[in-house]
Amino acid sequence: MDFPFVKKKFSTPGAKNVTIGEKEGIFMTQHQRALAGKLFDARSQELRDLKHKAHVLCQKFNAMDEYDPERLPIVREFIGAIGENYYFQGPIQFNYGCHTQIGDNFFANFNLTVMDDGPIVIGDRVMFGPNVSLMATTHPLISSERETMTYPDGHVSTAEYAPGIVIGSHVWLACNVVVCGGVTIGDGAVVGAGSVVTKDIPPRSVAAGNPCRVLRPISPSDKLDLSDHN
Repeated sequence: MDFPFVKKKFSTPGAKNVTIGEKEGIFMTQHQRALAGKLFDARSQELRDLKHKAHVLCQKFNAMDEYDPERLPIVREFIGAIGENYYFQGPIQFNYGCHTQIGDNFFANFNLTVMDDGPIVIGDRVMFGPNVSLMATTHPLISSERETMTYPDGHVSTAEYAPGIVIGSHVWLACNVVVCGGVTIGDGAVVGAGSVVTKDIPPRSVAAGNPCRVLRPISPSDKLDLSDHN
């Protein structure tokens, strides 16, 4: 599945019960609304059922021995797409799983959290340190929009929207990195430990901090002298 990435911010009049207009997708399911970048009701049964499948399979994965040959194939039962070679140290927690696409030769260390309410695409040869979190989800800042949204079918519930995340190939996210929705990280970038990434990171650059900022480009001077390692 190819996902339409929508980096959309919503504004409404701030009424007690905020109504999404009928022309804004009255015939769309809550799942379709989420992938289209519209406000959606994550409590809908349709979305709860999707999440439940991923949650149960993550629990099964996490309970298994890391040497069990049946452990890694479980990921293919809920992930949207993944390459031929991958490794998750575990534990892992995907919210939907089916909204995530991962390339070849992927590695994730302990405690990976993927809130893929929106679409997440990860390239080839990507490495994640421990405690990395991908947060393709957010809520409106105005409480009436967040708590009492009136949807086109008339029901009232909470609201969120889910800007996607794109992570290029050959990227390394060090431990405790949080990537927020709407962010693109370019090919070959390195993000330092403890960073909270709220803006795009250009290719082949080193970035770190909270909020994360670009420190410098990666250059030939970063090349290690491997003569002592032969």
